Amino acid sequence: MKQIFFIDLDNTIYFTKPNEQQLMSGLYQFLDEQDLGISTEHLQAAKSEMLRTPFQKVAEKYGFRKEAMENIIDYLSSREVMKPLKPSDDYHLIKTLKGRKFIVTAGFYKQQTSKVKMLGIADDFEEVCVVDVTVSNKKEAFQKLIEQHQLNKEEILIIGDDAESEIKYGLELGLDTFLLDPENRYPNAETTFKGLDLRDLKQVAGQ
Repeated sequence: MKQIFFIDLDNTIYFTKPNEQQLMSGLYQFLDEQDLGISTEHLQAAKSEMLRTPFQKVAEKYGFRKEAMENIIDYLSSREVMKPLKPSDDYHLIKTLKGRKFIVTAGFYKQQTSKVKMLGIADDFEEVCVVDVTVSNKKEAFQKLIEQHQLNKEEILIIGDDAESEIKYGLELGLDTFLLDPENRYPNAETTFKGLDLRDLKQVAGQ
């Protein structure tokens, strides 16, 4: 039975698209005011990807100007989400899992922890671990949690929506994974378990 859970935040505990106004409106306006050195079309594509992918990865992909990046990083480092967010319809299936639950999310610390606060779910988790992707990754975060809390790998299940991040790193550490893929973005992904929603989560966990 699984009784330790490392759970992604964005597009797992809640979905970004229905909460786009609360999450992104200020950032979109700020980006519009910067000289990013890219076309309008690329900026729109970048904004769309920011709903799913850590900002630094999007900025690198589209080649945001280095000078502009300093301003944006300063802005994002101090930014907090100030309006209530809505958890996913399946969140109750995560909440009712028996055992120890950790959020492991990539992004800026203030921003990610404020999302947890605005979702009203902080008390459901033992710890919120925020990974700065410029210096680390979720694999290192998972390993640190395992060592710090002396966790049994056999009891751990990783739950997330990104086959190229938490799912990939979990498998590399020999951990079982549940890929949440409602849009079937990763039809050929390697994962222990996969679902379009979380209805099978408790069964997968052996609960």
